[in-house]
Amino acid sequence: MPPTTTASSGQQPGKSGRKKGRRARLFVLVLVLAIIGGVAYGGYWSVSTVRASFPQTKGSITLEGLSGPVDVKRDSYGIPQIYASSDADLFMAQGYVQAQDRFYEMDVRRHMTSGRLSEMFGKGQVDNDEFLRTLGWDRVAKEEYDTKLSASTKKYLQAYAKGVNAYLQGKSGKDISLEYAALGFENDYKPAKWTPVDSVSWLKAMAWDLRGNMQDEIDRALMTSRLGPKQIADLYPQYPYSRNQTIVQEGQYNELTGTFEQDGSSDNNGLSGSGTSTSGSTGTSSSTSSSTSGTASSALQSQLSGLYDVLDDVPTAVGVNGQGIGSNSWVVAGSHTITGHPLLANDPHLSASLPSVWYQMGLHCRTVSSKCQYDVTGYTFAGMPGVVIGHNAKIAWGMTNSGVDVTDLYLEKLSGDGYLYDGRTKPFTTREETIKVAGGASKKIVVRETNNGPLLSDRSDELVKVGKKATVDNAAPDRGDGYGIALRWTALDPGTSMDAVFAMDKASNWSEFREAASLFDVPSQNLVYADATSIGYTLPGRIPIRAKGDDGSIPAPGWDPRYRWTGKYIQQDELPYEYNPSRGYIVTANQAVVDKDKYPYTLTTDWGYGTRSQRITDLIEQKIKGGGKISTDDMRQMQLDNSSEIAKLLVPKLLKIDIKDKDVRQAQELLEGWDYTQDADSAAAAYFNAVWRNILKLAFGNKLPKELRVKGQCLWVDPIDTTGPADETDKVRECGQRDADQAQPDGGDRWFEVVRNLMDDENSDWWTTPKGGGDRLKATNRDQLFERAMIDARWELTAKLGKDIDTWSWGRLHRLFLKNQTLGTDGPGFLQYMLNRGPWKLSGGEATVNATGWNAAGGYGVVWVPSMRMVVNLGDLDKSKWINLTGASGHAYSAHYTDQTGKWVKGELLDWAFSDDAVDKSTSDTLVLKP
Repeated sequence: MPPTTTASSGQQPGKSGRKKGRRARLFVLVLVLAIIGGVAYGGYWSVSTVRASFPQTKGSITLEGLSGPVDVKRDSYGIPQIYASSDADLFMAQGYVQAQDRFYEMDVRRHMTSGRLSEMFGKGQVDNDEFLRTLGWDRVAKEEYDTKLSASTKKYLQAYAKGVNAYLQGKSGKDISLEYAALGFENDYKPAKWTPVDSVSWLKAMAWDLRGNMQDEIDRALMTSRLGPKQIADLYPQYPYSRNQTIVQEGQYNELTGTFEQDGSSDNNGLSGSGTSTSGSTGTSSSTSSSTSGTASSALQSQLSGLYDVLDDVPTAVGVNGQGIGSNSWVVAGSHTITGHPLLANDPHLSASLPSVWYQMGLHCRTVSSKCQYDVTGYTFAGMPGVVIGHNAKIAWGMTNSGVDVTDLYLEKLSGDGYLYDGRTKPFTTREETIKVAGGASKKIVVRETNNGPLLSDRSDELVKVGKKATVDNAAPDRGDGYGIALRWTALDPGTSMDAVFAMDKASNWSEFREAASLFDVPSQNLVYADATSIGYTLPGRIPIRAKGDDGSIPAPGWDPRYRWTGKYIQQDELPYEYNPSRGYIVTANQAVVDKDKYPYTLTTDWGYGTRSQRITDLIEQKIKGGGKISTDDMRQMQLDNSSEIAKLLVPKLLKIDIKDKDVRQAQELLEGWDYTQDADSAAAAYFNAVWRNILKLAFGNKLPKELRVKGQCLWVDPIDTTGPADETDKVRECGQRDADQAQPDGGDRWFEVVRNLMDDENSDWWTTPKGGGDRLKATNRDQLFERAMIDARWELTAKLGKDIDTWSWGRLHRLFLKNQTLGTDGPGFLQYMLNRGPWKLSGGEATVNATGWNAAGGYGVVWVPSMRMVVNLGDLDKSKWINLTGASGHAYSAHYTDQTGKWVKGELLDWAFSDDAVDKSTSDTLVLKP
């Protein structure tokens, strides 16, 4: 029977504004038909239509399947705290409440992860569905559910699904979300029932967003068409171990015991030795591997170029495909805090989305017992039970992406119905998939897999044609029927990450937390930990052991067995960890986990370069060495640090350059006395970042192959097959092929390191610019290139911000647009007006602690952000603080659609109630769910 409702009270609609934002590829043909039919204007958008889907937040609702009453207490921001007397009731209520706020988002995500977007949005999504079906996330998730997850986890997933379905019962599209009404689904669209596999699949999508260095593999291989090995090495320098500290500093791998041990310790602090498999051969990493020296070089180039186009079509809801995205987390011991207890901070960096990828909530058992085991609060994903990041009554934890390399691309030689491996042709593993299309005929595809994984290149007809015509070098096998690209990725094997979520949620100490973390196999994350007296760090994950000499840095020849994964993985008790280090703090911000001399395994060749992590470390050290104690607000202010490390390096050099043009000199003077802080109202920050962007373009960007440069930006270049500089008449016109927010050089901290390493070589070839274009445009050394960059930056900002530098500000360039990830991207203007929000002028920048990322190749707009911020106070959990990027609701006119964004922009945090008393004091609305 449908849920029974009494004494309902919905939320009031908020204001809207006309907004623009980041592109995502969701083409809504059904919507166009609706507009032609005349239903989109006039009385259609009535108040009742807009408000029809708002959740009931007061009174009571009867839900079949509950064993007892459940209280849902929402604060003034609509953030729910759920109170139940059994685990099943708790997670059933979680499903119901999340569906109230976010079901449209949940529905789109499950269609995306299962490769069924075409069922909602028509034929414009078929290509995306083909690619996602090839990866087979939902198939892996089902196998995971059937064969890997514990009985209790399955019970929780079933209870959650029951709650979602209780919400859906008896509702039409317009009762669920405004977007369904806009799509014309208001009456006839009946969402399919939610399933446990729908929840598990979303973890695969997040794993894809955090998959490691696959983009670097592609880029390095593509660079070989224009750059030599030394030049590529210049652009991928070694991690600066001597300057930027690793995460783990007080431990190393013990060859005798085969475990990772903390200094002065002979045990692993409670973690059992049951790893995912036994360890095998090791092999350390150098820089760029030469593993493709025997592959078909032009075949690899063409396949990777086409593969990038396929990857670029994946919806932005899955995440930005470019480089530079990271996160910050750190924990400080009680010996250094005002409270005498640890403090823990976390702010994961992800592409901006509306609604936010995160959903805040608390899950509370009225009495914690064997029947009801949870008392936890924090951030989770709409569509998934449990809490992913947060704290319970005993411990707190945070996450950053480790960047560990768990993906490899393989160039495969195809032959008939098989592929070459070890001198023989092996048959493909195949499966047929049927893609249903709204308003059109279904399409069938065949997914082929090699022993290295699915053939991603099959999803592009152009790639198939190119592969058949590719030329080869002498060391590669005959072309046969062409070449393809296969993907080996740990997330395509079933795992136990969903078990880990529930285990962490109820862990009560370091030992239990480490045991829980050992289940978190994909994606590999840096986990920081704190309880009332201790701090810690552990690296979980299913991390492959590659054959000696193969570091996974560039695509490998699939036909050569020497480059196939060994089938062995690093055991959990071999992975780095740290517990109560003597320095009294632990910082993780995507830097190297452990010094390469202290660890035998190759975790990745592509760490973040430690700019953010070292700045956080320096801020902590400054406070400690100054004799101060760190407060919750100190942690918050560290999260907002806008200092530009590359500016500290470059500005002294820029100020020494003798600028003749008075207008450019006026801009140069902005840098005098600048404190390198990138506040939104700073004119100096605007000019410096424009100079930095132009330095990168002149020194590096114009020398990269077209596959890495911004789409539509064209250059006259030497033909690829020339051995020396070509005559001006021989040059060819090449236009970039990447979207602006994905191109290189992106300006992240890898590029900081590239420039730092070249600073003392004033006559490096990198500092030269091509001949032609007039004397003013030529540069033959570092300072001449810097001068040209300063000139170009002055006139670029004149065009963008006006000639009067007194009106310039960083925030006018560096803006955040929040865009609904479906109808807000390609719908008509009136819908974008209704669904999108912004812009906001932001402080911060690339590789800054306040990491409001932008891509220097494409422009200054914000590409990724701290998707949430939190600071947990282990001395008094009710004094913890948190904030989300948007709000609790996915309903466009809800008061809670973006009600946290303004405070997020200002760097403010909300009170984070946990205890019963604190929650009661903060409660605005109470809804009782009755059996």
